[in-house]
Amino acid sequence: MKKTELKPYKEMLLQLRARLRGDVSAMADAALNKTRSEANGDLSSMPIHMADIGSDNFEQEFTLSLMETEEGTLDAIESALERIEEKTYGICEECQKPIKKTRLKAIPYTPFCINCASLREQG
Repeated sequence: MKKTELKPYKEMLLQLRARLRGDVSAMADAALNKTRSEANGDLSSMPIHMADIGSDNFEQEFTLSLMETEEGTLDAIESALERIEEKTYGICEECQKPIKKTRLKAIPYTPFCINCASLREQG
């Protein structure tokens, strides 16, 4: 791809990276820094029901799972930005053929063309 063609993809990746970093930070704060009473604004010293503790644990684990997924996406974005700098962006890492622009617009951090991605998902 030409440098002028790469610019919109780079901007898209940078915006996506900034948004995801904010999301991950917010989720980390929500999951790790607040106790149940702080999250609900409950300042009483009444004991907490066991079911509430289970719900809180589930929510925390769910949030941590989402964070892990978004961190994986952030890693893929970083790799895509590196490929832009190396001038290999838009080339499938598997078959070395160009990735269609429609796919790059939908998933700008993808390293694979649709055919190779399908084959990888199938095993």
